[in-house]
Amino acid sequence: MKKLLLSLALVAGLGFAANAQTKDPAMNGSKIGIGADFAFPMGDFGDTWDFGVGGSLNFQAPIANKVNFVGEAGYLSFTGKEIGNTGVKFPSVAAIPLKAGVRFFLAENFYAQGQIGAAIATGDNSNGTAFLYAPSLGVEFPVADKMAIDFGARYEGWSKDGTSSFIGLRAALNFGL
Repeated sequence: MKKLLLSLALVAGLGFAANAQTKDPAMNGSKIGIGADFAFPMGDFGDTWDFGVGGSLNFQAPIANKVNFVGEAGYLSFTGKEIGNTGVKFPSVAAIPLKAGVRFFLAENFYAQGQIGAAIATGDNSNGTAFLYAPSLGVEFPVADKMAIDFGARYEGWSKDGTSSFIGLRAALNFGL
């Protein structure tokens, strides 16, 4: 009798855990997200350019249990810093980052993500396209049925004749499809 009750309790517990997983919009189905991006330049890149701001559109589709394909396109603009006390500033720079990668959910709503792609420079001072790589960590909080708030932090590097890198923060709203 004890084995039967233990077995029933185990099956009920597994059923509850599976049901909890399927109700969380951050873990299931394809979704699209729109977000605001903030960038804090580092190293040599930080010596000449200041804070960056932009936006991005993100698409996710499940490819395995707790693993999503992620595609992202955005726009980032960095303002130039003043050269010494001369009143002269470096010109602003902007780029269109195009990324693809994988998001792995480490726990219920916490994820690690890796992306690669291209950063396409725009404007008068553009100097072509750079290879882009961006490892990140984040969390998705469900706020409604098929809707979640997504906060992520990443290190992003753009490699072309050296590397320009920054710490990026993204706040987004994801919608289930």
